[in-house]
Amino acid sequence: MADIHIIKKTENDSGWQYTVRISDGNNSTEHIVAVPLMTCRRITGNDTEADKLLRKSIEFLLERENQNSILSEFEIEDISTYFPEWERTMFRELS
Repeated sequence: MADIHIIKKTENDSGWQYTVRISDGNNSTEHIVAVPLMTCRRITGNDTEADKLLRKSIEFLLERENQNSILSEFEIEDISTYFPEWERTMFRELS
């Protein structure tokens, strides 16, 4: 499995922005991911689980695609555009 490093860049009233570094052997990628507060609350039931939601979401993506296929910058709920089961899966795993 790939090594996932999550670094919180910013936090404000509307949510969080993270840098996510994914390393797998000789390959390394970096992604900027926004986690809106309302999305975190809707899926996890609170606003303290953003880091956990992000990690589970990256793991979810890596189970379905190569790290090089993950967008370099996106909002976390954009995942459901490509994988409609994402929100249901996260809700089941995190709530």
